[in-house]
Amino acid sequence: MKTTPFSGGFAPVTDEITAFDLEVTGRIPAELNGRYLRNGPNPLSLDDPSAGHLFLGEGMVHGVRLREGRAEWYRNRWVRSARLAERLGERPRPGPVHADMDFAANTHVIGVAGRTFATVEAGARPYELGYELDTIGPCDFDGGLPGGYAAHTHLDPASGELHALAYFFGWDHHQHIVIDPKGAVTQVRDIPIADAPMLHDFALTERYVVIYDLPVTFSMAHAERGHVLPYAWNEDHPSRIGLMSRASGEVRWFEVDPCWVFHTLNAYDDGDEVVVDVVRYPKRFVDARLDVGGTPTLDRWRIGLTSGKVTQTRLDDRAQEFPRMDERLTGRPYRYGYTSSTLDLYEAIHPADTELEDLPDEAFDNTLIKHDLVSGTQESRSLGREAYVGEPVFVGSGEAEDDGYVLAYVNNPARGAADLVILSAQDFTGEPVATVHLPARVPLGFHGSWIAD
Repeated sequence: MKTTPFSGGFAPVTDEITAFDLEVTGRIPAELNGRYLRNGPNPLSLDDPSAGHLFLGEGMVHGVRLREGRAEWYRNRWVRSARLAERLGERPRPGPVHADMDFAANTHVIGVAGRTFATVEAGARPYELGYELDTIGPCDFDGGLPGGYAAHTHLDPASGELHALAYFFGWDHHQHIVIDPKGAVTQVRDIPIADAPMLHDFALTERYVVIYDLPVTFSMAHAERGHVLPYAWNEDHPSRIGLMSRASGEVRWFEVDPCWVFHTLNAYDDGDEVVVDVVRYPKRFVDARLDVGGTPTLDRWRIGLTSGKVTQTRLDDRAQEFPRMDERLTGRPYRYGYTSSTLDLYEAIHPADTELEDLPDEAFDNTLIKHDLVSGTQESRSLGREAYVGEPVFVGSGEAEDDGYVLAYVNNPARGAADLVILSAQDFTGEPVATVHLPARVPLGFHGSWIAD
């Protein structure tokens, strides 16, 4: 078994690279003008304590700029927290830091009002990046953030408002934060929460902000023992889902079976029910360990506003993660979703005593999955044992929900480097529309975005 999570597909790269006029197989769609960016932990040294946990390690953003059918450049850059800048012999970037929480923004990278931000959770603020991925510094949106920010955000496609839920172990609440299309914080609401639970993601509908209050909470005992991420499964913390009215801020809570959720696929209002589709784990962070607690499945909650009950349905029982969809339909009824299933991710989240030969065959195939949630069917695209495929990001082109492209970084073992693979969402298992051949390996990481110019 692995001695560090940063091996195999997660093994860090050691150099920052800039390359121009990348080789392409196929034809890049002319309408793809912008940058495909993805963030993830990339420790500067495997001797660092942060290299002992998959969620820690300095953030590194990998980016490809596409324009007029060409792949103009590839860049990878570490996000310069103050500590990392000093280790690189550079001056720290100026900017407001919350509660001395100046640590790696390593989880997501998003575009907001023409600006680019690397994000992370648990009390830190986002780091602003330049167009070519240089670090500008930590940001509080001109004083609009009273505390930290969040790893995950959800954009309302009708209003253009960006929603986030922030948490911090020193708070007795979560914070709901709204940023308008011009990049200004327009609303901050405190939501009382006991036990300082972790909150990696949430969901958004036209009427509600959906809050996951689940039994992974801050553990002072683990902090005192030196755990680098002192959150643990807490049997005494109730499992519940909150529906916060976007209009009034009032929260109504609903009990659910104990579980853990990192990521939302989508959610929407359906009459007197709210539908929430998530990747759900039976448990997580048992004794503060990431690799114990069962495998994730794609599940659906139906929250009954009249009955006060939550029903759960299994949408797909295969181990999978990193759900994405057509974000033009965030918070609205939708049909298609996309997920990833890779061997290295499976090892990282599966019980540690599982032998590789006991894993299902598809776990070795680094598979992308397209879900048709209306017909209940899936299409799977297996990319090979050493492909190390990352999160699939959908980019819309036409008006139809799946009229567009799915973009993902895929390791090419024959070259010892990565490709940016561009698939037709409507021909998901067919030949790629284009494959951009990158000059370097892109380790498995976390989340990314297509940021149009």
